[in-house]
Amino acid sequence: MDFTELSESRYSVRKFKDRPVSKEHMQIILRAAQLAPTGCNYQPQRIYVAESEEAIGRLNEISRCIFGAKTVLVFTYNEDEEWKNPLEKGRHSGEQDVSIVASHVMLQAWELGIGTCWVNYFSNSRLEKELGLSENERSVLIMPMGYPAEDASPLAMHSEYKDISDIVRYL
Repeated sequence: MDFTELSESRYSVRKFKDRPVSKEHMQIILRAAQLAPTGCNYQPQRIYVAESEEAIGRLNEISRCIFGAKTVLVFTYNEDEEWKNPLEKGRHSGEQDVSIVASHVMLQAWELGIGTCWVNYFSNSRLEKELGLSENERSVLIMPMGYPAEDASPLAMHSEYKDISDIVRYL
């Protein structure tokens, strides 16, 4: 399928089959993450792959939005490694870099028949503490992933889009 078809067909999966993502598929997905562009190619992202019952259980305690997935990715970035804008203090690329990487993961997974859901519904500070992240590492999102259950479907509002004129401005 081409990129537009991929983008149109992809939705946030919230119900998965009872099996983890295969090692082969995970290697392809993580390669897509590795290839994703980041500010000055500094690559400050970290991806934690949770597959054990213990790790998934801990994530279920942190967020109610794991949706029964047997594989969950946690995306973070290292503040010491992110690009910092020298023209304006406080502007940096860590969250943007992770978002680009996570988008590549999400789309590559879908191409392989693997569903994902971008989750921000959790306490970042609790997650960072529970995972024992270093002081300079910030969490951005949790991504449950897996093979969609037979009855998985997009939310009703999935195909509702604002008019292009509402979101685009020409200068």
